[in-house]
Amino acid sequence: MSTSKITMNNLTPILRIFDEEKAKEFYLTLLEFTLDWEHRFEENLPLYIQISYGNCKIHLSEHHGDCCPGAAIRIEVDDIELLHSTLLSKNDRFSRPDLETTPWNTKEVNIKDPFGNRIIFFENTEN
Repeated sequence: MSTSKITMNNLTPILRIFDEEKAKEFYLTLLEFTLDWEHRFEENLPLYIQISYGNCKIHLSEHHGDCCPGAAIRIEVDDIELLHSTLLSKNDRFSRPDLETTPWNTKEVNIKDPFGNRIIFFENTEN
């Protein structure tokens, strides 16, 4: 099979959530993502939403079969020090992540959402 004409574009991870209010507080308030849209088939059924920050898009789902809690995703950022200081300035009682320099030449901020999903923000430090 030839893959010369196949183009792959952006990846959109789906993360499992269990509580709409906690999800919005974490992703929209703490991390400053924007709510793009939300969907429910009917009231009192599971929520499915898309959030974004610039070109970065994430889907959050309360649907049982969509994904498992405890996922990990990596998001590349341009100014990890600014992201880190912004997160610390919010003085969130549950999220005070460290800024780490790794042996593989990245600076990283690891943060867990209220549902056990780990988000690793990173910046490459190689020239």
